[in-house]
Amino acid sequence: MTNRRPAPAIEATTQPDCVAVIDIGSNSLRLVVYDAPRRAARTLLNEKVMCGLGRGLEKTDRLSADGVALAKTNLQRFIALARAAGASRIDVLATAAVRDAEDGAEFVNDIEKRFSIRVRVLPGAEEGRLSALGVLAGIPEASGVVGDLGGGSVELAAVGNGKVGNVSTLPIGPLRLMEDAENERALKDIIDHHLESAGWLGRLGDDPRFYAVGGAWRAIARIHMEQHNYPLHIIQSYTLVRTEAQNFLEIMARQSRKSLEKITGISRKRLEVVPLAARVLSRILRRTGALELVFSAAGLREGHLYSLMGAEQQRADPLIAACTEEARANPRFGEDGEALVDWTAPLFLKEPPYRLRLRRAAALLGDIAWHHHPDYRADLAMRHVLYLPVGGLDHRERVFLSAALATRYGGTTTLESLAPLRLLDEETRENARAIGLALRLAYTLTGGVPGLLRGSSLRLTDAKLTLNVMSDHALLLGEAVQRRLDALGRCLGRPTEIKRT
Repeated sequence: MTNRRPAPAIEATTQPDCVAVIDIGSNSLRLVVYDAPRRAARTLLNEKVMCGLGRGLEKTDRLSADGVALAKTNLQRFIALARAAGASRIDVLATAAVRDAEDGAEFVNDIEKRFSIRVRVLPGAEEGRLSALGVLAGIPEASGVVGDLGGGSVELAAVGNGKVGNVSTLPIGPLRLMEDAENERALKDIIDHHLESAGWLGRLGDDPRFYAVGGAWRAIARIHMEQHNYPLHIIQSYTLVRTEAQNFLEIMARQSRKSLEKITGISRKRLEVVPLAARVLSRILRRTGALELVFSAAGLREGHLYSLMGAEQQRADPLIAACTEEARANPRFGEDGEALVDWTAPLFLKEPPYRLRLRRAAALLGDIAWHHHPDYRADLAMRHVLYLPVGGLDHRERVFLSAALATRYGGTTTLESLAPLRLLDEETRENARAIGLALRLAYTLTGGVPGLLRGSSLRLTDAKLTLNVMSDHALLLGEAVQRRLDALGRCLGRPTEIKRT
């Protein structure tokens, strides 16, 4: 007989700022572990289980027995993982199903005793507020209505000027509507009746947008992307104009289980609620009069993390914060992003504020691929930026930054292979190229060494592009610098000159 050594106990080393959030939803159970409550927080762990706690709740007023068993098993796992990952705090948040079920309190008490952890059952208004904060964390300029669809309810919250306004919670989650799923007229009446109770939805003012949060609505976005061969499969800030959204939602609302089973890449448990989720979203768009439907990958959990930040952190630009962290994560000689912004400024004197922000982001990211093989730097930098998990960017801005970074590393062929480039018009593409070529010139001139830019400057006139170099920095000049300057000049439509001062 072989003697087996006992398995070692799970050990945890607490990291002071590490935060874990466990979200007990009506349909899913999710764990997310963040390195800290900050604007550029890194996700260390992210795992989901479809438990279906709220299945049958409308009929029985009780949590699903199978869902409860599955939830408890996976809560044990999630809590152990969070503690092993070093989380200094583990926040367990329960939403509609637990809140509304007659045995919800019993479920919470058992979890708290079994796992020695506190469960916070969120009132509907607080759930809606946190979901709205999550959207604002990723889309600070959001204006209109945030809707978070769970299995048991939908939370609606007005947003604008960085703040959350009216909040309503309505019992029209897909799991509650399944009893009437086959009766389209009854379904419409039920949804509209509950929407009428949120009277503020009809008083949104001009140009409102609807920001959709929740797994079932994200599944609809993924299906739309696939159906329309969209070149960038990123949910965050995926946007549809109202007419296109309404037409697609009507199609999705009428899909049979058999037709949905042909869709790949989305779990079957999620797909089965898609038609009802589409019907709810369609009625909400009609009620709000939203001109655009914007999908958000951030919601309750991100909103909770955002609520833990100080006011200064909350005000920080999520894009610039993330790019700053990226620059710090893999430095070569040290940060020089702001110096690059100033050095390239003479080329872009009439740029609008949003372009300046993107140029600043590109400058901060300008050296992120220095450690990779030279043959692959352009491609790796482009893809790294394109799929960077960060808020504060719409899809065109992502592509813009990717194009600038590919150009910075000389990736002409790489840039031509960038399928999402078709999202940009020609003028915008050329602006991204100019930024990339300017960064390439700066890094060639200085080798990326901070401080050396102070010995030179650029000047752009109608007649030419001039690189001014102080005499004591003239030793930095060479054939490679001339080539980079000429490439930038061709992009800007100017002859070039190097002038020693």
